[in-house]
Amino acid sequence: MVVDFYKKLLTVLKDESRLVLMIVIANEGSSPGRKGFKMLVTKNQMYGTIGGGIMEHKMVELAESLLDKPKFEPFIKHQIHDKFAPKDQSGMICSGQQTIAFYDINTDFIPTVAQIILEDNCWISYSNLDISVNVETTETPEWLFKEKNVLTQKVYIIGGGHVGLALSEVLSQLDFELHLLDHRENLNTMQANDFVQSKQVIDFETIENHIPEGDDIYVVIMSFGYRTDDVIIRRLLDKNFKYIGMLGSVTKIETLFKNLEVDGFAKEKITKVHAPIGLNIKSETTQEIAISIAAQLIQIRNQNR
Repeated sequence: MVVDFYKKLLTVLKDESRLVLMIVIANEGSSPGRKGFKMLVTKNQMYGTIGGGIMEHKMVELAESLLDKPKFEPFIKHQIHDKFAPKDQSGMICSGQQTIAFYDINTDFIPTVAQIILEDNCWISYSNLDISVNVETTETPEWLFKEKNVLTQKVYIIGGGHVGLALSEVLSQLDFELHLLDHRENLNTMQANDFVQSKQVIDFETIENHIPEGDDIYVVIMSFGYRTDDVIIRRLLDKNFKYIGMLGSVTKIETLFKNLEVDGFAKEKITKVHAPIGLNIKSETTQEIAISIAAQLIQIRNQNR
């Protein structure tokens, strides 16, 4: 997560006064490093990743060598993951390519880091000019990558049971902001869920008031049973989400969908629901189901990248 990375960067910078920041500003194809991946390097430590493998090893060596020299200006390195590429070979053969920006960071950068950590919903711009926060320049940069300091992909998990808890744990390690909803008071698995950014006990009859629409919203329905699932899907089916999926057996899903169609819900809306939810990996345990759902969310999120 962006803020977590910069909290670590601030700690390291206070200890060591200077570091090299590497950030992936562009990627194509099956590149192991994607836009926004970050890594810091000092003489004594490193943190984060730009994709791993021999490519990352070489870039770390380059960063370490830069620390032996005077201050440098921002620059980029292209890395092509193809041994037949005429130049910029990364040493990897996974295909795709990525571009990495290098920044010389010293204690003068601390106010910018503090702004990234403390200011809500701010834009961070990385260019050949500098790293800036919420600043628009009249000068046209040679290259530019922008990101927000908050997670923009939001998952609303409807159901605070065991699968909801397991899914929250898996997704908390990925780039999603998590919100948990249930209608049951004092649910022990919901109380034990410390992986989400928010959790609420609500009335499912008004659930549409608790989930915003948008192309960055993912809805996962895994409530207590058929009756509550039916209430929820009827109130959310006509809403605009990036993803909506429902946990349940094939028989349950078929029955529920058939009743929706009988009651006048459009078939094209119904078929947009991913149900049974998750990738078909023959999941049996709670943890396996959580992984299959997480994998499907990643697939949907990354399909147009």
